[in-house]
Amino acid sequence: MSFEELLEQVGGFGPFQLRNVALLALPRVLLPLHFLLPIFLAAVPAHRCALPGAPANFSHQDAWLEAYIPREPDGTLSSCLHFAYPQALPNTTLGEERQSRGELEDEPATVPCSQGWEYDHSEFSSTTATEWDLVCEQKGLNRAASTFFFAGVLVGAMAFGYLSDRFGRRRLLLVAYVSTLVLGLASAASVSYVMFAITRTLTGSALAGFTIIVMPLELEWLDVEHRTVAGVLSSTFWTGGVMLLALVGYLIRDWRWLLLAVTLPCAPGILSLWWVPESARWLLTQGRVKEAHRYLLHCARLNGRPVCEDSLSQEAVSKVAAEERVVRRPSYLDLFRTPRLRHISLCCVVVWFGVNFSYYGLSLDVSGLGLNVYQTQLLFGAVELPFKLLVYLSVRHAGRRLTQAGTLLGTALALGTRLLVSSDMKSWSTVLAVMGKGFSEAAFTTVYLFTSELYPTVLRQTGMGLTALVGRLGGSLAPLAALLDGVWLSLPKLAYGGIALLAAGTALLLPETRQAQLPETIQDVERKSAPTSLQEEEMPMKQVQN
Repeated sequence: MSFEELLEQVGGFGPFQLRNVALLALPRVLLPLHFLLPIFLAAVPAHRCALPGAPANFSHQDAWLEAYIPREPDGTLSSCLHFAYPQALPNTTLGEERQSRGELEDEPATVPCSQGWEYDHSEFSSTTATEWDLVCEQKGLNRAASTFFFAGVLVGAMAFGYLSDRFGRRRLLLVAYVSTLVLGLASAASVSYVMFAITRTLTGSALAGFTIIVMPLELEWLDVEHRTVAGVLSSTFWTGGVMLLALVGYLIRDWRWLLLAVTLPCAPGILSLWWVPESARWLLTQGRVKEAHRYLLHCARLNGRPVCEDSLSQEAVSKVAAEERVVRRPSYLDLFRTPRLRHISLCCVVVWFGVNFSYYGLSLDVSGLGLNVYQTQLLFGAVELPFKLLVYLSVRHAGRRLTQAGTLLGTALALGTRLLVSSDMKSWSTVLAVMGKGFSEAAFTTVYLFTSELYPTVLRQTGMGLTALVGRLGGSLAPLAALLDGVWLSLPKLAYGGIALLAAGTALLLPETRQAQLPETIQDVERKSAPTSLQEEEMPMKQVQN
């Protein structure tokens, strides 16, 4: 008897699984609240050099500032420079006399802001940029904070992937909740940029536990038929978090209170773990038969399934466990020991890098669309819903592989076409940006489902940890890639689109998993690519299970 047969007896989709999806919705809502938080947390409002005697009203200073601050080529006042000495304006009496003597012909000397900056607080009362003056020469530090955060997610993904395969999904989910709560509160109380950068990096490591654990923990309790609908349904909570961020950011304009608001929901999340079940699949691979048997009986009761004592006795469950038990701990090297797993792992890391790089490149760039930051964020969240419906239909009929490649190709085409649109055509640029965001979210939804189905149970968390690690590397580089606009204005979009196109081609090299049972062991994965005559033979390879 296989685990799929056990699951069929207790119910592969019912109240037990729906309750599980509901209990694990909170981590999915919290992830975008933190991952996309820099849109508001690190926003850079209009600013100029602080000058003694300047008028108090920021929006009505132009006439006075003409004598103190130079203009940029586009006609706006400089944000980072001021004149070394006050300049007489041409339309004044003194200015006309100096102009007649030819004294205004030379370019006046300018110097960087030496007394700090004045900020426009009409939209944000406080951000990390205004808190520590992360503008002008220091603007790289502002974007670096996001890179540090995603670097933390990268390291955390590797750690949580390995540890949850070794110590269990539920226990590590508790660690993720507690760590996120403590580190989030520490970030909100930061007294310096260094403290903020360190605590946000560690918060990213803690949040990685949500990205690694939640999807497999849901998936391992579901039958084949309902994996797709449950996967797409649970991913809509991410979209809810994206839209909720627009509302929370609109209502809370101070960065410390905003960070506090998106962190405190971890407290009820910790309490909710009392009702979250451990993965019975994982328990059986560890030989913990009594616990798995208890959870299976609980699942049967909630799903209203009458269970035969013989078919679901502890002895019957023990037989299933004997076939799946791991005899030594998994490691990341096991993902590359055998040909099929090596091929899957190499392709998955490229796909994950492309998905994350393009998604966060699009999500964190909310400027130049003719909308304010709150409207753009709300629009970017709303557009994800119809694209999730597209994913649901596509993965059921076209399959996971073609859906993954198609959504990445759509992202690349939207970005590429946007490069060809004139800067005067704001409406078309907005439409293409929204389409690109929708396709990138569809690619993100698909990649979690697809990757979870590719790896065997004994290495599923480890494989998810590896791919998420490389994916978060893409996410951490996305904010830095935006700085390439200093070399060429269109270079960031070209980079995002080019990487998405590469990932689309790589996705076509992966095997299809539609309507396939979840593999339990490495042999299950390898047999899918082996010739029929060899599928019944023992494969000579290093294994992590019997």
